[in-house]
Amino acid sequence: MSTKPSVLFVCVHNAGRSQMAAGFLTHLSGGAVEVRSAGSEPGERINPIAAEAMREVGIDISANTPKVLTPEAVEASDVVITMGCGDTCPVFPGKRYLDWELDDPAGQPLDKVRPVRDEIRSRVERLLGELGLPART
Repeated sequence: MSTKPSVLFVCVHNAGRSQMAAGFLTHLSGGAVEVRSAGSEPGERINPIAAEAMREVGIDISANTPKVLTPEAVEASDVVITMGCGDTCPVFPGKRYLDWELDDPAGQPLDKVRPVRDEIRSRVERLLGELGLPART
């Protein structure tokens, strides 16, 4: 792993879970991690309910844009975290792969998205600990 670890979050549409995870990791790492997110079939925009849930905790992801998953993004990352994208993520030797099973916030009301958001935050905090980095409060 390089001095500054890099993490790629991948889900199908790159509009909810992976964007929330990237938002948390960017915020909680204080810039100590290079953060990427992408989707195997990116949506047109960020899920507005996911963005609202993140705004509630002081993180604005509303201006983010879903991006397509590329082999280059995977190759450039130390850790690749998938969230329901199945086998569409290319596999490169020497990368650490994690699969986070999380409910998809697509089409869900805010009260159903909040627990997903909170679970993502917990997992990001654990990831920071595994990377040997403190989480900002």
